[in-house]
Amino acid sequence: MKIPVLVVFISCLFVVVTSDHLILGNTNNNQHLVHHTIAHYSAIPFIKRVKHVFYSGHSVINSIMAYDNKHTNATATVTAGGIGYTYVNLRLKSERGKELDYDIGIYS
Repeated sequence: MKIPVLVVFISCLFVVVTSDHLILGNTNNNQHLVHHTIAHYSAIPFIKRVKHVFYSGHSVINSIMAYDNKHTNATATVTAGGIGYTYVNLRLKSERGKELDYDIGIYS
């Protein structure tokens, strides 16, 4: 009985560690897409790739979705603005030696 519970716990822990998508705000279907971009950098051995994505518009941002297409341990963080603002700055950082490939959508 204890072994199946442990297996489920470890598999849930694995899923939490490997999914590094950034989803902020209200994600219902009634949102209007105001900006879409793809951030892609090729891999360089032993180097972490960093890309900054900037958006500034006229409408207030309700949600931000940054989807890691490669399912690596890359990270996406908001460094300025974001939900409730008319601008956002995102910092994308790849895993060492891996390529960076994010699909970014900003909704109002």
